[in-house]
Amino acid sequence: MDTSRTVSIPLPASRIGLGTMRLADEPGSRRGAAAPIWATPSDRDALIALVRRAVDLGVSHFDTASAYALGEGERLLAEALHGVDAMVATKVGMIRPSPEQWVPLGHPALLHQQIEESLRRLRRETLDLVYLHRVDPGIPLEEQVGALQQAQEAGRVRRIGLSEVDVATLERARNVVPIAAVQNLYNYGARAHDPVLERTAELGIAFVPFFPVSPGEAVHGSPLEQVAAETGASPTQVQLAWLVRRGEHVLPIPGTTSAEHLAENVGATAVQLSEDQLARLDGWSSPAG
Repeated sequence: MDTSRTVSIPLPASRIGLGTMRLADEPGSRRGAAAPIWATPSDRDALIALVRRAVDLGVSHFDTASAYALGEGERLLAEALHGVDAMVATKVGMIRPSPEQWVPLGHPALLHQQIEESLRRLRRETLDLVYLHRVDPGIPLEEQVGALQQAQEAGRVRRIGLSEVDVATLERARNVVPIAAVQNLYNYGARAHDPVLERTAELGIAFVPFFPVSPGEAVHGSPLEQVAAETGASPTQVQLAWLVRRGEHVLPIPGTTSAEHLAENVGATAVQLSEDQLARLDGWSSPAG
């Protein structure tokens, strides 16, 4: 099994990466949409071991953000990946006034400051990939991506990305600066961003699905379980295998704090789906839309 198979265009990243948003807080409070993602994890040593295990399994794409646990997520990755040649993507443009709040703030001065803070926490001279975490509707998009372009020109940022955007926003940003990656919510049961996936393929831009595995209730009644039974893979593996077959530019970043689930996710690269199975999976649409 080639778990480290990479694509040189558009990103030097393993096909299955690791999203690290949940590497925070107490184990019992990091699940679900209401998880605070606020404090240093109480099991920090175990999570560092998990990241290092991911490296052992061939993962070379790690995703974090300046807003995750007020930067503690970046510090954890820096320690876990010390001496490792891996691509680390982070995000700027989000502030956390409280554990319950995620507030987009794209003032150029703040974006520059957050980039400098991320450089220090990740212990790097240049950030591999920086996303605009969310577009701030109160500031012209051109000013927000323009700040990232200035950081790129200064050698502080290697590549620029966008998170949770539509095609029109992507095109506006591209008029200012080349975009290397788009990170959107996308999975087997949530395909609203199909137009973005297709447009990024046309442009040679990486499409990075976050939350790339649908919960079981969201895909109930789909062909998923039948295809899993036919292949001997788990439903999670089938979902990830389906995603990577959507295009060479598709780089899912499933998150987990379980070594068992980590191995399961990475193992999805070995799942072979027939054209008939792909057609059945492609043809299903979630009742939720």
